[in-house]
Amino acid sequence: MTTKTLFQKITSGSLVVQIAVGIVAGVLLSQLAPAAAKSSLLLGDLFVQALKAVAPVLVLVLVAAAIANRRASHTAQLRPIVILYLIGTFAAALLAVTVSMLFPTTLVLQLPEAGNGAPQGIIEVLRGLLQKLVDNPVNAILSGNYIGILAWGVLLGIFLHQAAETSRRMLADIADAVTHIVRIVIRLAPIGIFGLVAGNLAASGLSVLGSYARLLTVLLGCMLIVALLINPLIVWLRTRRNPYPLVFMALRESGVTAFFTRSSAANIPVNLALCEKLQLEKDTYAISIPLGATINMGGAAITITVLTLAATHTLGINVDFATALLLSVVAALSACGASGVAGGSLLLIPLSCGLFGIDNEVAMQVVAVGFVISILQDSAETALNSSTDVVFTAAVASKH
Repeated sequence: MTTKTLFQKITSGSLVVQIAVGIVAGVLLSQLAPAAAKSSLLLGDLFVQALKAVAPVLVLVLVAAAIANRRASHTAQLRPIVILYLIGTFAAALLAVTVSMLFPTTLVLQLPEAGNGAPQGIIEVLRGLLQKLVDNPVNAILSGNYIGILAWGVLLGIFLHQAAETSRRMLADIADAVTHIVRIVIRLAPIGIFGLVAGNLAASGLSVLGSYARLLTVLLGCMLIVALLINPLIVWLRTRRNPYPLVFMALRESGVTAFFTRSSAANIPVNLALCEKLQLEKDTYAISIPLGATINMGGAAITITVLTLAATHTLGINVDFATALLLSVVAALSACGASGVAGGSLLLIPLSCGLFGIDNEVAMQVVAVGFVISILQDSAETALNSSTDVVFTAAVASKH
């Protein structure tokens, strides 16, 4: 059997169907054999770790190769994609403010103080962004610093654009080789998601979420509205075509994986593979997808806004609509400083609470509430953010 035949055999079959089987099997195992289910979490951890291992290298070589071999048309397509990212984030923030005003929620702030590590101000967030931007390339890859990886990929691509054709061809071949490795890792998704579902359900269950049903309803409701109404509307305004086939495909093939891995960075290879399946312009999506994982933060805007306004409602603080909207925009823009960090959007809640004079001790209790519900909140947020990257990229970079 040749290497090519082996690769085709490994990557054959419907991945979506296999993932669905893995989810069902994981749920059944968590209920029938909890001890075995907890042990199977190792499979999920290994899958997520494999994605995180290949993603930094993939982003670096793809971005560098795309820019080194770029054409003017590909460069021109990036600006409208970034504009869609910003519009989508702002629309999500506006929706979160509106729903929070219509359905105010309160919290029981009696949880023990959460851990430290939240940024204490906008200046600290910006300082962290700049430090990530000038990070050593090796350390950026090792630590999963995608802001630094993007910076080095862009610089390498710019200066290799004038290199010999053979050099640029070699860079493209390396990118193709890493892409093949990533495809093999992605084919392990059914096994990995089986382990994640079984292990997490056996360890935590969903009963703990009952006391936060109203808060979760507001959060998840906002995210569903963005995914099924606002994003399709933005795409329709851009393309004047029915957006739902694209939206449903992105949710099915990108959102499901992101929901269980709970990592936009880990889902970059999945999104790149989906863009290839959609036959988008490779030199465009090779840059826009990792960029979206860093700055496209519609789900984070919803989380920060809803939880912060829940804290103000709990404490009886009167917040007018304009101030709430300003809060959501500032928090969403700042969220890119915490991208790639588990619970990154939650760690920005003390910053946003500070805008209303809420002290850090109370704000960290709100963060603790966020971590309690993160089994659904963080999963849904990541699914929305990651699938939206593909939706907005496809709205601009489609060849058809």
